Amino acid sequence: MNDKDLEFFRKKLTEHRQKILQGQTLNNLEDLQIKSEDLAEEGDLATNAINQQITFSLRNKEMAKLRRIEAALARIEDGTYGECLESGEEISRKRLETQPWAEFCLEVAEEKEREQRQRRA
Repeated sequence: MNDKDLEFFRKKLTEHRQKILQGQTLNNLEDLQIKSEDLAEEGDLATNAINQQITFSLRNKEMAKLRRIEAALARIEDGTYGECLESGEEISRKRLETQPWAEFCLEVAEEKEREQRQRRA
């Protein structure tokens, strides 16, 4: 990958990182708190618990994505960006354009998804 391509992907990754860091998912703490008035009603407490669960799930997804973005930026610095972490094959430009934090080539990613589905079943 040439320097121009690396700069293009560095910029995309940095923009995604900023979007996450400035976004509502990580910064909104309202759903994580239980207000004293919610304790009086069992239904309110249940709704609050569900909202907390959803918020935790979204925050976990955003944090995982943020970690993958940071790792991709590190790979740009060490010269391994665009290489599949498992097979060493080149990750297609099309895949990197849609998911610049991709760690695996399409074949490996699909195989990992199949394995994950089998484990859940």
